[in-house]
Amino acid sequence: MSIFTSSLTAQTKVKLYKLSAFGIFPNNGKNTTPLLAAVLKKIRNETAKDETVKIQLQKGRYDFYPEGAGIREYFISNHDQDNPKTVGIELENFKNVILDGRGADLIFHGRMLPIALLGCSNLILKDLQVDFETPQISQVKILENDTLAGSIVFQTAPWVKYTVKDSVFYNKGEGWEMSPVSGIAFEEGTKRIVFNSGDIRVGTKGVSEISPGILKAHHWNNKRLVPGTVIAMRTWDRPAPGIFVHKCKDISLKDITVHYAEGMGLLAQLTENIYMDGFSVRLRGKADPRYFTTQADATHFSGCKGKIVSTNGLYEGMMDDAINIHGTYLKLIKRLDDRTIIGRYMHSQSYGFDWGNIGDTVQFVRSKTMEQFRDRNIIKSISVVQGRGEPIKEFRIEFKEPLDKQLDPAMLDVGIENLSWTPSVVFTHNIVRNNRARGALFSTPKPTLVAYNLFDHTSGSAILLCGDSNGWFESGSCHDLTIRNNRFVNALTSMYQFTNAVISIYPEIPDLKSQKQYFHSGIRIEHNKFEMFDQPILYARSVNGLTFKNNEIRKNKQYPAFHRNKKPILLDKVDNAVVKDNRSDGLINDLLKN
Repeated sequence: MSIFTSSLTAQTKVKLYKLSAFGIFPNNGKNTTPLLAAVLKKIRNETAKDETVKIQLQKGRYDFYPEGAGIREYFISNHDQDNPKTVGIELENFKNVILDGRGADLIFHGRMLPIALLGCSNLILKDLQVDFETPQISQVKILENDTLAGSIVFQTAPWVKYTVKDSVFYNKGEGWEMSPVSGIAFEEGTKRIVFNSGDIRVGTKGVSEISPGILKAHHWNNKRLVPGTVIAMRTWDRPAPGIFVHKCKDISLKDITVHYAEGMGLLAQLTENIYMDGFSVRLRGKADPRYFTTQADATHFSGCKGKIVSTNGLYEGMMDDAINIHGTYLKLIKRLDDRTIIGRYMHSQSYGFDWGNIGDTVQFVRSKTMEQFRDRNIIKSISVVQGRGEPIKEFRIEFKEPLDKQLDPAMLDVGIENLSWTPSVVFTHNIVRNNRARGALFSTPKPTLVAYNLFDHTSGSAILLCGDSNGWFESGSCHDLTIRNNRFVNALTSMYQFTNAVISIYPEIPDLKSQKQYFHSGIRIEHNKFEMFDQPILYARSVNGLTFKNNEIRKNKQYPAFHRNKKPILLDKVDNAVVKDNRSDGLINDLLKN
């Protein structure tokens, strides 16, 4: 248990609010949204500053509809910046609060942001589940695949509602309708992603209905989709996460499960200290007829600081990574004088929110080589540069000390990183399995521990250390990272961005040849077990100080080797590397010695 969680639960006096006392009961099908909003308003108005409040639900199903929901403008990192958002449960500026679901199942309808925490401190969210009545992902099963004719017959899952208009398949729900453009293929029996399939084209055009729920795609040709294969057909939309945390401090998420969200399971930004124990993004057990969970990452942290802890979680069936932790590079747009610049958010899914505060420490990087300027600086003043009605994209930043003369966009591309908003990380005793893309991404200079986890059939790299001031603009070089006592089982079954090995240390550096200063350092990979069908175990580029020792590597024949990288360990511009005392068999052992 974290320090701030202990201090809250140890309070001697707790004011208890049972929602049943306000006429809010489970399993009655009523719209809980406006009822809970009214109770939360009452609690906030009558709670003294030093009081601790416990809000208690009952076990059972609570339905949340858009009617009566808060309509808010939120700019959420790594999501679509479309507004407004329809918010089911909004906790704003609450302090010393425990929201205890007691096993409650919160079912949302339409396109909603289920839970938003804004400006809260010392808050515990525990023992509840988040799900949607009708997911925007359309699940279908392949019945027939005529590869000669280039056609496929598929069956929609029982809960999928659809229509066919002008030979185009649309899935639909409460207040929405869309035509999927991509898909992920799962094995019917194991719920693992089909080997070497990646993102597939789906046959939603040229479709005819054979009978209710049975359709034929006349122009869908993919030999990997054998009868029985289950496809999660989707768009690339990600309007909102299941849980949104913004500008909070000391947040604890205990035994929380997100079964589906149209964006990420959890997105936290500009928040200090987040503790997760038993936070999961998972299916409803082996008997769950669904094969997918969230539309994007299970958990994602942007511009946070303090400590991020994730332990005892199960992350499965996501359409992206289990965890991604990073900051955001601003691009240097204009130099106003020797101490003042204009910086801009560059990615289309990352803008609209604050970037820094007075007193924050900042460093600058050369975008083409990802080399850091020697001197750091301190923010003296920062203000938003924007037109009326426009979201936040640019900042005018004045620094305490004079700027290097090369910090000029007329001379070179420069990224600006806020070092004050970087967290230390503990990611332990988690299971990551059967998901698209990668397992875990860490981009922070603070101490990071990745230990005692199981990475089981992640379709891309199990662990990725990146850093990018050119495309995603996700900041953070790693300087103190330990990966130990983990088990990796047949990761890297498909190709995705930056997935050169099971553990891929792959900062995006357009001009690596000209780089003279390393990007990452202080990385230790020890006492792990790799059970792999293919060769690439570790890829690293631009690292000073890398240890790979006392690891066990075993080959199996579950899938044929296919990766273009044929080397167990491939180092590209790495210095002070130690590779020793690893146990292996056959060809891999010989290559490790080289």
